[in-house]
Parts: sequence; C-alpha cells; structure tokens
Amino acid sequence: MTIQADAEIKILGFEILSRHLGLVEAERFITLIQRERFDYTQWRQNLFAELSGEEISRQAMVLHQQKQQP
Repeated sequence: MTIQADAEIKILGFEILSRHLGLVEAERFITLIQRERFDYTQWRQNLFAELSGEEISRQAMVLHQQKQQP
C-alpha cells in the first residue's frame, strides 16, 4: 500500500464525489461539510449504528453485485 500526498487524496476524493453525485452536488457536499462543525469520526461511528452486521454485509453484497453488472 502506498501513502498518497494530501493533494492526491483531495483530487481523488473530489473525482469520486463528482462521479457519484455530479459536479454541482459534489461542490454542494463540500460546502455543507465546511459550513458546519463536523466530526467525521463520530459521524462514521454512528452511520450504521442501527444496522446489524448481517444487514451491513447484505447491503454491501447487493452493492457489489450491482457494480459488477454492465
């Protein structure tokens, strides 16, 4: 595994956001994150708090299968 420079991570992150949200929504997301106090670590810890491990796994498998389809 290689360590990426901060600039590379920013570019890759924006590319991923743009690809999945579109350019306007990606910029909107970044604006929302910058506007408010946001604790990413706490957000990630609570993101799947209401889901069981089995449900998270099932959703991940469904997403993976969808990405495999042309």
